[in-house]
Amino acid sequence: MPKGETSRPARVGERIREELMDLVLRGAVKDPRTRGAVIHAVKVSGDLRQAKVWVRVSEIEPSAARKKELVAALGRASGFLRRELGARLGTKHTPELSFVWDDTAERAARVETLLEEIREEEKP
Repeated sequence: MPKGETSRPARVGERIREELMDLVLRGAVKDPRTRGAVIHAVKVSGDLRQAKVWVRVSEIEPSAARKKELVAALGRASGFLRRELGARLGTKHTPELSFVWDDTAERAARVETLLEEIREEEKP
């Protein structure tokens, strides 16, 4: 692939991310448990039939229950979201959506903590 070009699944994934974020922000999903949701990333399979959607919330340090309920609420709304995406994307097939919690922020914080501990140990 030439430099600067992205694959079709990557382009479709980014478009899905943008459209899902728009739907969530505009309150298209009526379930109040989806409020504050942030669509962080979307990875679409090569055949464009499956999309894995990483989500998180805008809250600082959400509880495990909050994380679980957000993923479950979006999972229940996946049929509605898929129909909306189909109308917006205009592709032959609209991918099936599976939602998972994005733990990138937690992992980054853990790495920072470990690095800080190492720095403290190395001080004379």
